[in-house]
Amino acid sequence: MEFSREKLRQIKKLMVLAAVLILAIIYSERVLQGLAFLIGIARPFLYGCVIAFVLNIPLRAYEEKLFRSWHGKAAEKAKRPVCLILALVSVVLIVAIVIGTVLPQVTITVAEVGKKIPAFTERVITELDNLSKNYPELAEQIGKLEQIEINWDSVLDSVIGFLKNGMADMLSSTFSVASGIISGIVNSVVAFIFALYILLQKEKLGNQGKRVIAAYLPEKAAAKVLEICSLLYKNFSNFITGQCLEAVILGTMFVIAMSIFRMHYAFMVGVLIAFTALIPIVGAFIGCGVGAFLILIDNPVQALWFVILFLVLQQIEGNLIYPKVVGNSVGLPSIWVLMAVSLGGSLFGVAGMLIFIPLMSTGYTLLRESVNSRNAAKGYVVESKSKKENKGK
Repeated sequence: MEFSREKLRQIKKLMVLAAVLILAIIYSERVLQGLAFLIGIARPFLYGCVIAFVLNIPLRAYEEKLFRSWHGKAAEKAKRPVCLILALVSVVLIVAIVIGTVLPQVTITVAEVGKKIPAFTERVITELDNLSKNYPELAEQIGKLEQIEINWDSVLDSVIGFLKNGMADMLSSTFSVASGIISGIVNSVVAFIFALYILLQKEKLGNQGKRVIAAYLPEKAAAKVLEICSLLYKNFSNFITGQCLEAVILGTMFVIAMSIFRMHYAFMVGVLIAFTALIPIVGAFIGCGVGAFLILIDNPVQALWFVILFLVLQQIEGNLIYPKVVGNSVGLPSIWVLMAVSLGGSLFGVAGMLIFIPLMSTGYTLLRESVNSRNAAKGYVVESKSKKENKGK
């Protein structure tokens, strides 16, 4: 049986691919170390891509809505920098509002807690004295503990040894923390500058990416890759928009409800919960903890009612609003939204929650299109709900 040259070429490629996979499995530990090293090097640029992706959402909104009428060579040239500055100002303004609203109140509350600590300590000492008077057995046990002899020389040697080793460890950890902070600042600056370059030249970079894909992949494969990339971009953009909308809705609900029940710190807690609700499903619980602590200092009973109010609103938001708002924004049914959040959170924590919803939406869309096309090829077509409703009419 003779093989054509094309068939032999395909067999060689499969053999090379199999050899590479076998070597990767054999040396998997070194491969993973190499990948971790490469990711560490590329981390600032990856962060820059994330920053550019997030900033591109308000940037596009400004370009397509606010400055849509800017035409001409000079106007087109100036539109991108102006919209980019407005996008940056918008993000900074939102963060400043959150910090300016929450941080001062937290500082005041911490100061109040510090003032109440001495009175709390005195109350604890008084209660301990009452316990010793009311329960003589407890006082006897404490007296026995006081009679235990302690080898102070051994304790002193242990303390000196700990200080000797601890000073070296402390200096090492201080150096590590300082180098980490400097490295983080440098990486942040590099990531931010890289994001600006991406946004200023995004059309050119997109065109170059399409040309590279078309050059190295077959025509059908290149078209499919571009389709998947376009779908991923759409789903991630819609997810971020839907997540921000859901956070605003939840924060507004808390401001209104707390104002109706005359609870303290209504606006501040609403802003805090809206900000932390950017983390899917569980983020609002962080805001609940801080809000309950702030209210607890002034009114413990009201703090209990706040927790009950939070649980009620959280159930409404988690089961009705969130799946509808975020699910509709990415075209994903409610049950798959909850599954994506649970699966992503279990595997990769908060980052997994943020990434898995648009990823699952993309996979869901591709699977749906594949199933529909295969069923259509077999002559089996499932009518959509809209078609059935039109027939009924």
